[in-house]
Order: sequence, then C-alpha cells, then structure tokens
Amino acid sequence: MKTSPIYLLLLLVVGLLAGCKKDDKALDDTITPVTNYISPADNVAIKLDPPSNAAVTFEWSQARAADGTLVLYEVVFDKDGGDFSKPVYTTVSGTNGLDTKLVLSHGDLNKIANLAGIASQSQGKLKWMVNASKGLNVQPASSARTMTVERPAGFSVIPGNLYLTGSGTEGGATLGQALPFKRLSSGIFEIYTKLTTGNVKMVDQLTGTPTEYYISGTKLLQGSNATNPTTTTGVYRITLDFNNGSAVVTEIQSVGLWISAQNKVTVTIPYVGKGLWEVDNTPIEFFQFSWGRDERYKFIFTEKDAAGKVTMRQYGSTNVDNVPPTATTAAAYYTIVPVADDQWNNTYKFPGTADRKNVDILVMMQPAAYTHQVKVR
Repeated sequence: MKTSPIYLLLLLVVGLLAGCKKDDKALDDTITPVTNYISPADNVAIKLDPPSNAAVTFEWSQARAADGTLVLYEVVFDKDGGDFSKPVYTTVSGTNGLDTKLVLSHGDLNKIANLAGIASQSQGKLKWMVNASKGLNVQPASSARTMTVERPAGFSVIPGNLYLTGSGTEGGATLGQALPFKRLSSGIFEIYTKLTTGNVKMVDQLTGTPTEYYISGTKLLQGSNATNPTTTTGVYRITLDFNNGSAVVTEIQSVGLWISAQNKVTVTIPYVGKGLWEVDNTPIEFFQFSWGRDERYKFIFTEKDAAGKVTMRQYGSTNVDNVPPTATTAAAYYTIVPVADDQWNNTYKFPGTADRKNVDILVMMQPAAYTHQVKVR
C-alpha cells in the first residue's frame, strides 16, 4: 500500500512536538523556596568574641527542583528593617553553595555587623535569609530570621601593616617617611620610638588615602584626630591591639647592660633613634669566681607606665642557658625577649675574646627583629 505524503508529514510533526515536550521537561528550572530554618533560632542574641574562634551555624531545610536536580543556596544579610533588595552581605553556603548549611565565625559576623552599621561596643540587629537558585531562577525563602549581635571593642577590619606618622614622631609628618610597626600577631602591633611635641597618628599604607587611627587614653580609635598620646618628650613602646581596640603607651626611661655576676646594670646604653640603643668602646671584664670567669649578661629596660609606675624589666635570651657565641652562632641566639627576673637564667654569654677588651653593643627593637649585636674591638 502506498503511504500518503501528508500522512508522513503528520507523523513528522507529531514526533517533533513530542521531542519538544521532552526537552521542555529537561529544561524545567522550577524550584520551591526554603520554607524551614533549623538554626540559629529566631531572635537569638550573640555576644561576638572574634579572638575565641567561636562560630555560628546557619542551617535550613532543602528546597526542591521539579526535575530532581541540585539546588544552590546563598545566605543574605541585611540591616534591621531591610527588605534584602540591597543586602549588606551575601555568601554561598558550604561546598560552593550545595550544602544546606553555612558556618560563619564570630569574626565574620563582626564584619557583617559593621557593614550593617552596628558600632563597636554596641548591640544591633541583623536579618538573614536564604535564597535557593537553579539556573536563572532564584527563589527567596518564605521568611527571614533576626539575630541580635553585640560587637566587641575591636575593629572588624584589621590592617595588614601599620605605620606611625605625624609632626611629633621621628619620621615627621611626611607620609612616605612614616615608621613601620612590628606585627606581633594577628591585629597586634608594636613600635619602640621617640615622641616629641606635635601630632601623632597611625596609618595603614604609605600612599594614596590611608585609613587613619589615633590613641585616646587607653583606646585605639579610627579617625583623623591626630592627638599626641604623651605629654613628655621621650622614648616609648606603643602597643596597639585591633582585636579589642586597646592602646598601651609605656615610656622606656633607660636600657642598661646587666652583668649577672654583679647582679646590676654596669653600663647605660644611649638611645640613638628609630628603635636603636648603642654604646661603643665600653670595657668588659669577666667576673672571677673560684671555678672560673663568668661572662653572662642580660639587659634591663626601665619602664614607666601611664599611671607613673616604674618597673625594671629584664630582657634576655629565649634559652635558659647558653654557651659563648662564635662566628658561626645562629642569629637567633641574639634575639631579645622579656624574661623572668632571675640572676642566672636566660642570660647571654660574651664571646671569649671580649674578656678585658672593649666592645660595641647595639640593641635593636625594630620591626625586622628584637635583637642585639656585640662587636669586640
């Protein structure tokens, strides 16, 4: 029997339509929104403590895709009263958006709170919600939750570098001549320097428009209020902690060479500038005991705190005991750290060639290292 061309054409159209229906189903990006939150509870109150490494887990139930494929998630944060049209912070969930869970540290939440306008040392509310997405289809959750956070005194954004500048500093007011701080640990910076009358401030970079900080009493604050934290010209140790917004300014009244066998400072080492103390051509003679000659020494920093209390603090070796150094002794031998008040422990030893000779001593409390040098003449 001969098949009609019209019949063949109808079969072709039917086949094409069936194929289109299958393709439409394959491309179906319909999804349901997130309808249930698991944690944290609504209206939870959290006192943020970034240094503790504590964290908050955000968790929710799955959204469903019509074609059974994977759904991606993002968590959005907004100010109290916001409608998420311009969220202050957005991030995908774990495993690049596949997880129904997101873990944020207290440090992360502190930054988000800052973006939402919540000041340090104050409380405020954050709203959060989960968006589910597949392709171009984004479905906001059916509801949002609120949390109250209390921010600590510190800064949410901590500079990677810090510099001291101003007319009252050794580098002067020229930004390019600002003096670098030593970074002791995350958010903690320190500098040994001389301050005179004039303004003093800290900046996070030496070019462009840096972020500025200043000291007010025991507080570290952000802003252009370049006040001088001291009233007396002198050498100071400035220790700044961005984690809790604190500032400690300690006057270094003197640095002395302390001889263990005599249990006293025998030479005061003059300050020469930019974290350096130096004395040249000073005589050294080891102390004679019945068992031999003793060559041990440390340094004494005479310090005065903001309340006027004077303390004589020992600085010495990281090792409890040492042998006399030689030309091949590692540089770490000369590292200077605060040590316990003890006549014999954590002392250095002069090289054997220093006995009854003159030496040059250089104490370096600078960003590169807290260390010292001894040169026998």
